[in-house]
Amino acid sequence: MRFVLSLLMFLSFPMYADTISQFTSDGCSVFPDGTLEQKNLWLSCCSAHDYAYWKGGTYQARLQADLDLKSCVEKVGEAHIAKLMLAGVRVGGSPYFPTTFRWGYGWPYPRFYGPLSQSELEQIAQFENSAKK
Repeated sequence: MRFVLSLLMFLSFPMYADTISQFTSDGCSVFPDGTLEQKNLWLSCCSAHDYAYWKGGTYQARLQADLDLKSCVEKVGEAHIAKLMLAGVRVGGSPYFPTTFRWGYGWPYPRFYGPLSQSELEQIAQFENSAKK
């Protein structure tokens, strides 16, 4: 029991990495990017969601990213799909899993919940600026 409590305390502290990797998106990860008729119908929603997950940050930021994904998919006319996707990302996108689609996947694992430092925000801004060129 003491080990479990120690582990939970360790996992509750934010951990910061030095360098974020180049942004990548795998679309909707293990979910289709659209329907059979419109193969990329909600792909842009997933790409925006991936960008938020790449950056990471607080639990509240993750919740907002997931709700934004749901809203985006609803806007393309797929309310039922949006609910399924929300359930999937809430379960599968945890920062505690060493997956390529976890919250904060741009940072080396482990990277849990926590605010981004000024240095980290500057790294992200550099990627944003280079992407605009």
